[in-house]
Amino acid sequence: MSTPAAPTDRDRRRWATYLVNERAEARVYRELAGRRTGEEREILLALAEAEGRHEAHWLGLLGAEPARLPRPDVRTRLLGWMAKSFGSIFVLALAQNAEARSPYDDEPFATATMAADEKVHHEVVRGLAARGRRRLSGTFRAAVFGANDGLVSNLALVMGIGATGVSSQFVLFSGIAGLLAGALSMGAGEFVSVRSQRELLAAAEPSDFADSGIPHLDIDANELALVYRTRGMPEAEAFARARRVVEAARSAGRGSADTGPIVVADHGEVVGSAWAAAVSSFLFFASGAIIPVLPWIFGLSGLAAVIVALVLVGIALMSTGAAVGLLSGAPPLRRALRQLAIGFGAAAVTYLLGLLFGVSMG
Repeated sequence: MSTPAAPTDRDRRRWATYLVNERAEARVYRELAGRRTGEEREILLALAEAEGRHEAHWLGLLGAEPARLPRPDVRTRLLGWMAKSFGSIFVLALAQNAEARSPYDDEPFATATMAADEKVHHEVVRGLAARGRRRLSGTFRAAVFGANDGLVSNLALVMGIGATGVSSQFVLFSGIAGLLAGALSMGAGEFVSVRSQRELLAAAEPSDFADSGIPHLDIDANELALVYRTRGMPEAEAFARARRVVEAARSAGRGSADTGPIVVADHGEVVGSAWAAAVSSFLFFASGAIIPVLPWIFGLSGLAAVIVALVLVGIALMSTGAAVGLLSGAPPLRRALRQLAIGFGAAAVTYLLGLLFGVSMG
């Protein structure tokens, strides 16, 4: 970086802003570290220490602690609040975006080391956020998919039915029927999917069926090596392993338990419980599908019910879209608007079809 000109009052105010932001970010990392153990705790504390070095740089330029300091920017304050109130996954996703927008590349009073630090911090935080996403991805995907499916399908249903000009009671009953039918379908489908996956995994799992015959195999001519080759072991290694296993089994006078590189897995941990998946899918869908029906449940009718339903569903769609955006490291507002456009687009199509059907029936 080129040597900066003599600092102005505006420069000093900017330094003070950097100072409070670095302090706030260090507090965020320490707050998150307090909820972690082991390696992740050490990584977060190291990030806080690095932010402390940046803080010391700006304090050194300022000469001393300023009498008045500005407040941290809105993004940093939001991170601090979320670090205290919510889990670390959303916080780390926001921090990942924040580290990617470091101002130090264009800041003449920042060192090249500080700018490089921020780039490395972005990768570190992205790695930590990725760990959290992997832990959350299955459940979160099912929750968002189920709730959005319920929101969009039932909104489309009540909009289409309502546009035909039927009574409010008929719209309400149609919405409830759509909720139950969709939730039961989601639950049944998830149950069959998980149960089938468990059965397929169990069928593909290596067994100990041949273990009892191992001591009686011919050391020089047997097919045990083929077992290991079907499990992905190279030919030479498979033959060597087969010979060792047969020799060990003959010496012990019994079958060896070490018949392959694959250990029998607990399929419950891999794919979960079929009943738990079915119930959660039912509840996720129902939680979304109930929202478009709420205005009619509370006695509204006509245009007022439609408007209230659209507002409620719009808020829910934007919330889930923004949450997906945060977790994926993408702009939350863009994801929220995309979710809103998809949901309302589907509702608009069915509403127009309902109008056409109502006119033709009239």
